[in-house]
Amino acid sequence: MAMASPPSGTMRAVQYDRYGGGADGLKHVEVPIPSPKKGEVLIKMEAASVNPIDWKIQSGMVRPFLPRKFPVIPACDLAGEVAAVGGGVSGFKLGDKVIAINFPSGGGFAEYAVAQASLTVARPPEVSAAEGTCLPLAAVTALQSLRAAGAGLDAQPKNALVTAASGGVGHFAVQLARLGGHRVTATCGARNLGLVGNLGVDEALDYATQEGAALRSPSGRRYDAVVHCAPAFPWQVFDRVLADAGGVVVDITPSPAAAATALLHRVTFSKKRLTPLIFSPNKKDMELLVDMVRQGKLKPVVDSSYPLSSATEAWAKSMAGHATGKVIVKIGQEE
Repeated sequence: MAMASPPSGTMRAVQYDRYGGGADGLKHVEVPIPSPKKGEVLIKMEAASVNPIDWKIQSGMVRPFLPRKFPVIPACDLAGEVAAVGGGVSGFKLGDKVIAINFPSGGGFAEYAVAQASLTVARPPEVSAAEGTCLPLAAVTALQSLRAAGAGLDAQPKNALVTAASGGVGHFAVQLARLGGHRVTATCGARNLGLVGNLGVDEALDYATQEGAALRSPSGRRYDAVVHCAPAFPWQVFDRVLADAGGVVVDITPSPAAAATALLHRVTFSKKRLTPLIFSPNKKDMELLVDMVRQGKLKPVVDSSYPLSSATEAWAKSMAGHATGKVIVKIGQEE
């Protein structure tokens, strides 16, 4: 089904046109409203969320691969309503509430954004735009990391560890691990120990303490599965706390050293091994997570929200680190 006349004219947006600059590199602009191509939907935006990968791309961390071109309208997590659909798209109509991911192209810091229909899912009325925009990258990353570690929703109960458990990915990983019936130890800052406790962890460690830095379980348990959301740790720290029979550490943002360690473990068939996460957004996982939020089983935690006019503040908040849950930007009527 194709919309004969998608919205035309210009829209408010926030973009950057070169590497570096952080929040100061973001500029408020008026740009043409994009038109959906074949297989795409145009979304009238209500909310977008900031992920660390957004400002890491801006910093040049993955140059020359990303961004593909300048200028860039960042934010790949999208929530809003369908304003138009491109050719060959079925299942969506004007006004449908949706969430989508447009990774790595972004586009969320604007009044309108396009996304592949294959990576767009319906958002039921029980799920707000603010909640929905937290899911596409962070919650899917958490779900896929747990699966890769052998602690998915349908796996046998495991001793699981989640580092940086109060962050965007970590707070979802904790909840999903508990929903899978796993025994969860979590690390976070002292100020968030209560939060992760309320999310259902069995044990919580302050990462600033000696025990927390060593990832030592208060009960002495060894971990079968680790979702590592914190900055790089020496492999020896994980090696000491993994189960003797073997354990898997899934690193969501592996350093070059971690990638080398993972390769060594793979070629030597190590029982204790580190593996980088290969993120693969897909509709099935997004639909599962949206339904969990609808049922009240999964609860996105929003650290702070900003109007589009203050998107630079949201960017700076994320870059500063230690956000509790997700940082979001509200757009249009949601502002």
